[in-house]
Amino acid sequence: MAVSLPVAYLNGKFLPVAAARISPLDRGFLFADGVYEVIPVYAGRLFRPADHLRRLQSSLDGIRLQNPHDEAQWSMLLERLVRENGGGYQALYLQVTRGTDTGRDHAFPQKTPPTVFAMASALDELPAAIREHGVRAITLADIRWHRCDIKSVALLGHVLLRQTALEQHASEAILLRDGHATEGSASNLFIVDAGVIVTPPKSTDLLPGITRDLLLELAVSHGLAYRESRIPETQLHRAQEIWLSSSTREVYAVTELDGRGIGDGKPGPLWRCMYDYVQQYKTALLSAAP
Repeated sequence: MAVSLPVAYLNGKFLPVAAARISPLDRGFLFADGVYEVIPVYAGRLFRPADHLRRLQSSLDGIRLQNPHDEAQWSMLLERLVRENGGGYQALYLQVTRGTDTGRDHAFPQKTPPTVFAMASALDELPAAIREHGVRAITLADIRWHRCDIKSVALLGHVLLRQTALEQHASEAILLRDGHATEGSASNLFIVDAGVIVTPPKSTDLLPGITRDLLLELAVSHGLAYRESRIPETQLHRAQEIWLSSSTREVYAVTELDGRGIGDGKPGPLWRCMYDYVQQYKTALLSAAP
């Protein structure tokens, strides 16, 4: 579990995370009426912040909530939060809810200021054991709502799916909807089939991952064959390789699915190439920093 760093931001103030308080009438607390975003920070520098803030805007548009800040304001706020927590390697979590009303009513309140909260946690490298051996995963029915493209704070479905995976000694659940694999409970999905990287296309069934997009960019720049297409459950189980990607874990391999080995039971050669390309991309990004 990533432990929060000491300084948070709440509604215009930087303060100790333990001192941050919201009203029990906040609609994020009562209704999960809000959205969130997670941004990695490498050596004190936000990773692809414009992409993350565009996704935040898309999520806010999806729930019809006005963005409380423009891109420049968000950047100043988040960069200061990184500095307040000592720079280095962090994962920033930011959340915007519809704010605090005078009572509990499902209808949108009128002229209620949004609640804006942000905090940081230490960001660690992908553990060596996962790089070397990959992880176990299981398949589960996708029980979530039908707007998975919105990064909603309503994560109970994700929580239950992830907990089921952990109770079955797996690191992640790969979700199935209408006979097709969509994504993980907290990750995007890739497979390698006949030497081609395959990932489901963007839709309301899955979150448009920033790391997912980076992997496709790297596939193009390094001449790796890929396609975006739906992945039937049968194709998932016969895949040569399975990968998962997220902002905080980048890209890692699934080497066992539903108790059966994937490929030779070790992270595959295309995953190793992609992992290396991601590290090279990060190194180049940091070396170009002012």
